[in-house]
Formats: sequence, C-alpha cells, structure tokens
Amino acid sequence: MAPQVFQLAQTPVTSHAFSADRNQVCVSFNNNEAQILARRGNEWAVTDTLTEHDKIITSIDWAPNSNRIVTASQDRNAYVWEQKPDPETGALAWKPTLVLLRINRAATHVRWSPKEDKFAVASGARAIAICSFDEENNWWVAKQLKKPIRSTVLSVDWHPNNVLLAAGSADLKARVFSAYIKEVDEKPAPTVWGSKLPFNTICGEYSSPSGGWVHTVGFSPSGDILAFAGHDSTINVVYPSGPAVYSVRIPSLPLVSLTWTSENSIVAAGHDCRPLVFSGSEQGWQESGTLDDAKSSSSSGSGFGGAGTPGNADVRGQSGSGSTSSDTKLTTLHQNTITEVRPYEIVGGEVAKVSTSGVDGMLVIWDANEISALTSKLGGARLG
Repeated sequence: MAPQVFQLAQTPVTSHAFSADRNQVCVSFNNNEAQILARRGNEWAVTDTLTEHDKIITSIDWAPNSNRIVTASQDRNAYVWEQKPDPETGALAWKPTLVLLRINRAATHVRWSPKEDKFAVASGARAIAICSFDEENNWWVAKQLKKPIRSTVLSVDWHPNNVLLAAGSADLKARVFSAYIKEVDEKPAPTVWGSKLPFNTICGEYSSPSGGWVHTVGFSPSGDILAFAGHDSTINVVYPSGPAVYSVRIPSLPLVSLTWTSENSIVAAGHDCRPLVFSGSEQGWQESGTLDDAKSSSSSGSGFGGAGTPGNADVRGQSGSGSTSSDTKLTTLHQNTITEVRPYEIVGGEVAKVSTSGVDGMLVIWDANEISALTSKLGGARLG
C-alpha cells in the first residue's frame, strides 16, 4: 500500500502526536504553538491552537486513555492540556495545567508513562524531570534524575512496567534509570534490568561506538531489549540478559528517531530522509531496507549521495539537462530531515503502521506490511 502523504505546512514539523482514534493530530511547526488538526477526508484542518508557551515547542505526547496532551518547550516549561467545559458556553476547550519542572535549560523531549500517571521530560539542564500529579495543589510536580548525566538529554522512552526509563544524551551515553516514585508506583516485579529499583538507580549504561551523541532510545515491546541510535551513524541493540550489544553502522547520515514495530524489528529515520528498517534477534542485527518505495531506494547510497557526503548531492536529486526547481528534488518521499517516527496503528500487539514528520513540513503514514516483507526475508540473520 502506498504511503499516505500530507503536506501540513512549508515550515518544519518539530513534533507530532496522534489521538487514540487517529482522527486528530497535535503538531508543532517550529514555533511556540501546538496546533490540533482534525482529519477531513484527505486533508487536515486546524481545530484548536495551544498557546501557553513562549518559545519553540520541542516535543509533544498525547495520552491515548486519559486524552491528555503534554507539551515541552525551549522556554523550560511543560504543560498538560485537558479538554474541560467552558464555564460560560459549556463547550469543551483545551485548558493547560502547570508543571513545576525546576529546570534552567530547555526541555527537549517528553513522553507519558504507560499508565499515564507520570511523564518524563528530558532537558538541557543535565536532568530528567519525572512528573506526577499533586492533587492538593492541582499541578504536576517533578522529581529529577541527575546522576551521572553530564550533558543535554535528547530523548526518553518508558519501559512497559511504568518504572524504568531509557534516556539518550549528548554525553555519548544511553542509560536505563529507575523512575520509581513511592507515592505513585506499586513495587515493580524483577526484570532483566534488575530487581531493586529505588529512584535514580542506574540499571544500564551504554556508549555510542564511535563517540556520537545518542539522539534516540527505545525499549522493545517486552521491555527486555533496548535500542539507541547515535550521531556516529550507528544503531545499537542491547540485550542486558546476554549481555550483548549489536551495533549496525549505516553508510549514510545519522538517525534521530526510532520506534520498535515488533520484538525483532525497528524503524528508524533521520537526516537521510528515509525510514530505514532494521531486523534481527539475539544472534545479530542488520539493516533490512527502507519503507520508501523502490525508486527512492534505488539511488546509489543514502543521505546526500553514494558515500553520504555533500559532494555527491546530485546523486539523490533528479538531475536533468535543464536547470529547473525539480533539479533539487530528492528521490525520497520526504524532502528533508525526518524529525520523528512514531507508532501509528497497532494490530495484534505489533505496529501495523508508523508515522513520520519532517523539516519539509510533511506528515507521512507508512504501511508496516512493508516492514513484515523485509524482516521475514532477513530477520535473525547474523551480522557480517
């Protein structure tokens, strides 16, 4: 099935998050507003604008069960948005609730926990704020994970048990922390990451192979495997019970976002403008191909050219005898860096579709059947 392509704007999409029924999407267009768009056939129409932030919104997450939206921004703030009746008209409107993050640098990434009773906010303050609701004061308060983080935290992802948290940061490390809050969480069962889990326990620490910033992290559906991608153009898969770490180096530009689609398949994307599929098992991992169509993947190499270097930029463009605007058009569907890849539709416990957004202002929904076709051929193959 062909991807669904929506040109939402001519400006970058910094983050996107769908509602549970996927009829609405909350999007930030590289500014201080988050817009809620509703689907009208093949178009998306703006229905609400969330306007509390005063600097660029860096990350958005939409809780599927409670229908709450959390936004994080360079203004060092986060807000939780809920639909509440207007006192005068009775109509539902999105209202913000204050979050006390206590950070002095930009918030960079935010994700709800699986039970939606907490959320984690990564920041440039060398800290991660774990936020829970204070009913007495009607606001969200944070406990901070700090040690041993030495630089900006770029991404976070929750373990299915609602307690463990993975984080990737610019100090070249991917880590697994305990974000256990006594007043909120039940005592978690032992996992492959450990059994004694007081707050800020380090359950794992892994380095990017060639010293690259860790842009993105993600737990597998079971929570027993961790994947992270770095600025050294690698994606790494960690089996803590092994213990084993498999690194796949791609011959192109770095990946900045990833999502697991099953226990043996990952889709990741970034500066290469294409969603790449990686497959494997405890025997090894490898790149399986791309979700972009055959024309997109037939060009020699990735990124800007065959060797991933700016000098080969014309390889990815559609060169011709005339000098027209089409000469600069990439052969990939996305025309600029993909900023985020997220699960879109889950069927039978596996991700059936994924969505991507990019600097080109596009939102694309990809059919994950393409993933199955690729991974069934190559899944579990041992790395060379």
